[in-house]
Amino acid sequence: MKKRKWKLVLKFSSSHCFFCSFIDMALYARIISILTGLTGVHSITTVSEVSVKTGKSISIPCLYESKYQNHVKYLCEGYTWGSCRYAVKTNKPDPSGKYSISDDKNQQIFTVTIKQLAYENTDYWCVVEINNGADHGKYFKLSVTGGTPSLYVDHQRITGYIGENITIRCRHSYSGKMKWCRLGYHCVTGSSGSIDGAAVTTHMSKPNVFTVTMSGLKSENSGWYWCAKGDIQIPVYLNVTEKPITTIAPTVAHKVTGNGTINTFEDKQERVPFDLKILIIPLSLLIVVVIVAFLIWFIIKQKLRKAESTPTAETDEEVTYANVRNVGRKRAERSFTERDGEITYSSVVTIKNQSIKTSEGKGTEVTYSTLATLH
Repeated sequence: MKKRKWKLVLKFSSSHCFFCSFIDMALYARIISILTGLTGVHSITTVSEVSVKTGKSISIPCLYESKYQNHVKYLCEGYTWGSCRYAVKTNKPDPSGKYSISDDKNQQIFTVTIKQLAYENTDYWCVVEINNGADHGKYFKLSVTGGTPSLYVDHQRITGYIGENITIRCRHSYSGKMKWCRLGYHCVTGSSGSIDGAAVTTHMSKPNVFTVTMSGLKSENSGWYWCAKGDIQIPVYLNVTEKPITTIAPTVAHKVTGNGTINTFEDKQERVPFDLKILIIPLSLLIVVVIVAFLIWFIIKQKLRKAESTPTAETDEEVTYANVRNVGRKRAERSFTERDGEITYSSVVTIKNQSIKTSEGKGTEVTYSTLATLH
């Protein structure tokens, strides 16, 4: 009789009867897990359904209990627990590269990533391997579409800075109430609330855009969150870190009000850090050019010094002209004793106070000399 009762419930659930609408979904999932032989469904927490686009990638976080920190985790593909197959394990990567898995033991979350999504990539299980016992797993579904997903974000992984604010925009294709949750913690369902000390405000900024703002971020706010609309969620990983140090250059502006008061405003602008490495090549070339120019200048200077040291005729020296001519022996006998040798007459005349132009254009003293040879 008990076995027939279970069959009746399953039959009603498959036909979506009125009776099934009163069954608690958690109890129903527990019944299914017992019938399939799966245990420990409450040991793992993850999304229930995610809308994704074909050809894209999706990362799914799976939260586990602290006692499973050193256990092997894996992703199992298939609609039923008994027939699902291993896709990837923490101790055995997927050789095809389609699936990947990472385990953050500090936050007790292992994350599975599925790439190049296809229409058949729909049913999966997050599983913790139990030694000498039944593994613990949790089912999630991917709704793969060729168009726009019913709920999505622009970036699944975002970065925030300590003490500052961050805004997340969840885009959806149909109206209804939405909420912002942290994996394993409570949700903010209204327009304001808080999660782990960070203030959270939510509103519909545009049609079909659910905007979440987290203020006063702390390092402990790092982790997995999700936007939820009914049974569909989209996971978002928030990494909160220190803000990089940048140089601030203040700009001062003055404004004159109607009553003549001068107000001063200081606008701080961030100056992008400059990478000195890009100057290495230009500076090296400049140094080479300077060295070559210096060598050329040094060589030219040495040549000029040698040229200046060459002796030249002094412009102030006296100029002596000599006129040599031969005369006969008879004429020479008048003044000298006759002999058989040649006689040479020399007369030197110095002319002063006459303007003789030289190559320098200056007047100099000129001496003329006349030599005569007598035979």
